[in-house]
Amino acid sequence: MNEQIREQLRSLRLPGFIQAWEEQHGNARYTDLTFEERLTFLVQKETLRRDNQKLARRLKNAKLKQSATLDQVDFSVQRGLNKKKFLELGELQWVLNHHNLMIVGPTGVGKSFLASALGDQACKRGFTARYLKTSTLLSDLLSAKADGSYSKFTSALAHTDLLVIDEWLREPLSESHAREILDLLDDRFRKSSTLFATQFPVSDWYRLIKDPTLAEAILDRVVHDSLRIELKGESMRKLTSKIASATT
Repeated sequence: MNEQIREQLRSLRLPGFIQAWEEQHGNARYTDLTFEERLTFLVQKETLRRDNQKLARRLKNAKLKQSATLDQVDFSVQRGLNKKKFLELGELQWVLNHHNLMIVGPTGVGKSFLASALGDQACKRGFTARYLKTSTLLSDLLSAKADGSYSKFTSALAHTDLLVIDEWLREPLSESHAREILDLLDDRFRKSSTLFATQFPVSDWYRLIKDPTLAEAILDRVVHDSLRIELKGESMRKLTSKIASATT
């Protein structure tokens, strides 16, 4: 490759194009292709590089709790997880429609894993996602208020396509915390999707939000536009423990 052309391509930030060009140079497989066909390969290589770079950035920003994909979900475990329904959720039409999702079930049944798998799938489909435990979310909101970055932080959350809130209501929400959550949900209402992973059925949510007025407002913004997965069964940690299996 002419070094001047190489430098021009570098200045245009086209390393994938350069790599593909170098692969074609002197390779007999490409000699019988037309100019347009060879150019197509160059452009495709650069496009793929950029797509992979964007995906890596979305996954990094999502900060998912664990590495999980739809292919890794174990449907053989008896926990009330309907395979057809979950794979339909994996198509993410509910995210396109700005609906919410509740994953409800006892400790260890795999709520966080399923939430992370859906978050991973969202990133792969071009959506932005962000995973936060409820305690971390509240802490970050208060810290942002203290250091002057509140507006920037809440704007970023409001524009995230899929916000995963894990350990939802593990501790009851105080009035001040409920206000923070309400403001966040209000900004996202029917504009983006929120996934709640929680041990508590929706019937318990009202009593776990200390202020009745705020509880009604939060539930009103969540419940009506939400799909649900209700899980049951033993802890996946117990089922996959080598020690537990050796003693049974």
